Amino acid sequence: MHDVTTRFGAHVVHCGIDLCVRRNEIFALIGGSGSGKSTLLRELILLHRPDAGTIRVLGTDLHALSDRDAKALRLRWGVLFQHGGLFGSLTVLQNVGLPLREHTGLDSQLIDEIAAWKIAIAGLAPEVGAQYPAELSGGMMKRASLARALALDPELLFLDEPTAGLDPEGAAGVDDLVRGLRDDFGLSIVIVTHDLDLLWQVADRVAVLGDGRVQAVGSMTALSGLDNPLVRPFFAGARGRAAQDRDHGAVSAGNMQQEAGWRAR
Repeated sequence: MHDVTTRFGAHVVHCGIDLCVRRNEIFALIGGSGSGKSTLLRELILLHRPDAGTIRVLGTDLHALSDRDAKALRLRWGVLFQHGGLFGSLTVLQNVGLPLREHTGLDSQLIDEIAAWKIAIAGLAPEVGAQYPAELSGGMMKRASLARALALDPELLFLDEPTAGLDPEGAAGVDDLVRGLRDDFGLSIVIVTHDLDLLWQVADRVAVLGDGRVQAVGSMTALSGLDNPLVRPFFAGARGRAAQDRDHGAVSAGNMQQEAGWRAR
């Protein structure tokens, strides 16, 4: 996106935003409340149009799209909404298969087989497909929603607060799942999150939004060394320091295991 400006009345949310997400990258958007993260996500998935600027997704200028072309483009990405967005009257298998029923000419048996495969990719047991959303835990709901986002084999995945409301074990499972989707399927992934642990574990690059602009873009390690007053709070507070310590501890443990394995050979 280039020089994107967004206003709501007299309130300017974005003022000349420039961002670029690379192919096969896990890219994250962070910022304080009201910084425009969610609005930016809505603009990327064609739910809101900015007042000025250019946004290109998968090589396509969003501003110039006809309704027909917009519908076709939406089929090339998947979205995990913060609260899941599953239909309560449908089973998980039916929810995951719904995009296939709506947008392909596949027969019902094949749709169910593909949906079951996507459920497995998301890390859920086969029997979960027969359950309804109300029967799922928070972590299972996230994974079921992710399975639906993967239904049409997207090239690009948008994740809105994928670990919100999860316990530490459930959140750690999301970390592994996100990395696996990028590594195994070559997806480009854009994440909006407040979860510093998730950022340290999976993000290749992070953009920090503040005062209507992109304050900084870089790896978490690079950002943690900046003295920008709108960036520093994400790393200088107790939560930020704890997340860094956990990440460094995981790296040290991994190095020790690797060294032990080498010595055992």
